[in-house]
Amino acid sequence: MNKCVHLFNKKSVEFNAEGITLRGWLYLPNNTDSSLPGIIMTHGYGSLKEMYVDKFAEEFASNGFAVLLYDHRNFGDSDGQPRQEINPYEQVLDYQHAITFMSSLEDVDSSRIGIWGSSYSGGHVLMVGAMDKRVRCIVSQVPTISGSESSARRVSPNDVPALLNTFYEDRKTRMQGGEPTRRKIVPEFEGDEGIYTEKTSVDWYLSGGALSPNWKNEVTIRSIELSRSYNPGNYISLISPTPLLLLVAGHDTVTPTDLQVEAFKEAKEPKKIKVIDGHHFTPYLEQFEVYSNEAINWFKEHLK
Repeated sequence: MNKCVHLFNKKSVEFNAEGITLRGWLYLPNNTDSSLPGIIMTHGYGSLKEMYVDKFAEEFASNGFAVLLYDHRNFGDSDGQPRQEINPYEQVLDYQHAITFMSSLEDVDSSRIGIWGSSYSGGHVLMVGAMDKRVRCIVSQVPTISGSESSARRVSPNDVPALLNTFYEDRKTRMQGGEPTRRKIVPEFEGDEGIYTEKTSVDWYLSGGALSPNWKNEVTIRSIELSRSYNPGNYISLISPTPLLLLVAGHDTVTPTDLQVEAFKEAKEPKKIKVIDGHHFTPYLEQFEVYSNEAINWFKEHLK
């Protein structure tokens, strides 16, 4: 177990992402005289920084790392329109803007910056690590590997035509100047609809959402459309020589376990995989200590 030997200060920060202001928190350990290794992190699909990921940030900062945790554009405290729209490709670019911002901080050693992501952002860090060699190491937790394959498993073939028609109607509405169509992330009552309907998903989003006054249980239909073609696992073979740690839940049905394990085989050294018993959401609660310790040890090995 990693002992939290450092105290830290937390302050609100903002930075420019090509005209969009992204906002979050910067955690800086106390009592340090040298420039610090840094970790950049953000939240997953339709959630916010207050929804359990801030606990990882606190743990990392308590172990001597400067940590930048921010809300994605269009979500939470960050600017951007349309609200509640998830564009994974823009979110990947925003990680790179965050690297630029963190590299400019006098408290941070720009040659020692790692990135952490979980679920959807776990997929993002695979792409960022493949493209941006300012990244010294990567921790990817229960990542999205293939949106197309995950969607094929989640959506019945009989339901695909109606779903595609929803996308096309939304495009028509937008072209005519109308508001984007939105859909609930999880159902809130019996008979309600949502993107994710498994009990573990519903419980996690609703309990996590209660921690953040800014959380909204909805995303745009365009977010769903984009997710179906988002396949960050295709980049995993390009990450080397940047060290990669892949943390996998043994019974993940949201970002399927088998897709993560198969993708890892395509990664080149240096790499490590840890398959931990549990489902997609256990890293944030029941298995938090296990997942956070694995990440801390990896960051210490490659950033300290």
